[in-house]
Amino acid sequence: MPKLLTLLSDFGLNDAYVGMMKGAIYLVNPALTIVDLTHEVPPQNIAAAQFHLINAYPYFPAGSVHVAVVDPGVGGTRRAIALELADGFLVGADNGLLTELARRRSILHAVELNNPRYWRATEPSATFHGRDIFAPVGAHLASGVPIQDLGTAIDPATLVELPIAVCTPTPTGYTGNIQHIDRFGNVITNIPGEAVRGKSWSISVNRVMVPGCRVYGDVSAGKPLALVGSHGWVEIAINGGDAHFQLRLNWTDSIKVVIESE
Repeated sequence: MPKLLTLLSDFGLNDAYVGMMKGAIYLVNPALTIVDLTHEVPPQNIAAAQFHLINAYPYFPAGSVHVAVVDPGVGGTRRAIALELADGFLVGADNGLLTELARRRSILHAVELNNPRYWRATEPSATFHGRDIFAPVGAHLASGVPIQDLGTAIDPATLVELPIAVCTPTPTGYTGNIQHIDRFGNVITNIPGEAVRGKSWSISVNRVMVPGCRVYGDVSAGKPLALVGSHGWVEIAINGGDAHFQLRLNWTDSIKVVIESE
């Protein structure tokens, strides 16, 4: 039975790129089911793509194939890879996007995608491996082709890793960073919800103290708050507004959680 296949990219929806990837998949197997995770990753932002992939992965059946294409190094020396995990498959560029999720789930097999039999064409475009390599390879995997047939085995220890900012304990709480900003302007940090659960806490950012709350409605409209989002991370929001814009927060900003009492 064909497996489910997901797509994630920074291609947006103004152009036909996503449609072409789907066409390449259906040329391999028109019976496959495709789910779009998102195609609105900020252009070339591998860390944001990694955030989406890690958070979405647990909500799909075991054996699903996830094709993730945010690939600023397309056509260069970076490897095209597929990974078999204990409960699914990842396909994309060896640029760090796939690695953190793969490490968390246990890698069974890793291959470099150098068998053109499973590409859309033996001479793929130098600028669109999403259409010519990753999408058709994902379709073959979802149709039952063994990962070992797709290319040469590689050592998982050689996979590229993204430098990941860590959440650091401090005498008064934690210091972290912004890992994602969603379309509502909610700012998601890398501070886990477990760090603040059951405690009185607030966030200090840009000389503003933002109270820790349970839901958006705990403050009046237009006021800032912090809470643990559905993804399990501490996020900063404005009730009915845009925290990214109103608090002038950006991807590189440092975030401080202050624990007020245990």
